[in-house]
Amino acid sequence: MVLLLRYGEIHLKGLNRPHFEKLLRDAVRRALTPYPQAKVSRGTGRFYVTGLEDSELPGAEAALRRVFGLHSFSEAVETEKTDDLLPLKEALAEMAREWMRREGRETATFKVETKRADKRFPATSMQISADIGGYVLEHVPGMTVDVHDPDLRLYAEVREKCYGYTGIIPGAGGLPPRSSGRAMLLLSGGIDSPAAGYLIAKRGVELHAVHFHSFPFTSEQARQKVVDLARILSSMTGPITLNVVPFTEIQTKIHTDCPPEMMVLIMRRFMMRIAAALAGAQECAALVTGESIGQVASQTLASLRVTDCVADMPVFRPLIGFDKLDIIALAESIGTYETSILPYEDCCTVFVPKHPLTNPHEDRIAKAESVLPIDELVQKAVAGTETFRVTP
Repeated sequence: MVLLLRYGEIHLKGLNRPHFEKLLRDAVRRALTPYPQAKVSRGTGRFYVTGLEDSELPGAEAALRRVFGLHSFSEAVETEKTDDLLPLKEALAEMAREWMRREGRETATFKVETKRADKRFPATSMQISADIGGYVLEHVPGMTVDVHDPDLRLYAEVREKCYGYTGIIPGAGGLPPRSSGRAMLLLSGGIDSPAAGYLIAKRGVELHAVHFHSFPFTSEQARQKVVDLARILSSMTGPITLNVVPFTEIQTKIHTDCPPEMMVLIMRRFMMRIAAALAGAQECAALVTGESIGQVASQTLASLRVTDCVADMPVFRPLIGFDKLDIIALAESIGTYETSILPYEDCCTVFVPKHPLTNPHEDRIAKAESVLPIDELVQKAVAGTETFRVTP
């Protein structure tokens, strides 16, 4: 048995395609680290994984489903490429018989779909499908052809060798890890930011993350929750450099010296300044947040503009058009939701005003925060940041 791996967008990369293929192959090898006998090889438009025992297939497939850049994969039988394709016909006929036994069926319909990547092979894809279909009809009692809505689809591929399979397992899609630069994720302990990190990493972006910790207003459990979220993400994105920023002094000064209705926005502006400083030092090209339009007062269009303007780099918001139910569904699918809802609050819940501004003006916010030693507070927070690597 061989696993036949497919990729999607990489086909469009032109002269850069070999670079993306190498990154994807490296990611597949990392995912299969628990299976030292597994061998990953590259063919024409496909990767092949060999050396896995049948008992190892479920675990290996679960790992591969989380590899960004893989469109789908299949458990396939590899046969020699002969003029009459007899080994492939026999393999697909046996697959059909086994499927009939497993399903307890005496009759069933089927269809053959063929990809002829080796254009030197004399028969066309349609001719190969018809030839294999005729062989199955002759050798598997109870099967008939239905090209529109079959019970079973038999797949054949003619490449370096021939491959036959019956199922297609969806992959994570996107682009290979570390193929699109590096970005700094503002990672809270909530539902949204891990989901945003997942989406940006799916586009091949290497994640660094920053978390703002306000001890003793927020607990050590809240800090550990963020580490746990980063660890869950890292199983899909690769290792994450996590920066934990001491934020208590800044929040206290904002609470003491600034108008209550502006506290959240001024706090967010400090977060953006600190995150941008750390991003620059760690060669990140952008910031990433989990905000979506209108979800809370600090996420109106006017509020987002006021917070963005203090950052000297792009700010990406992958969830900007999602509603909360969409975000929850995504968090559940990637495995972060149950950790995110643990009852340990982050710094965004500290000193929350009753009536925060929803339509702020930048000049008024800047004037209100000017009573604070902004540069000094930012530099002190950056200097006190604890940085460490989080791995799966």
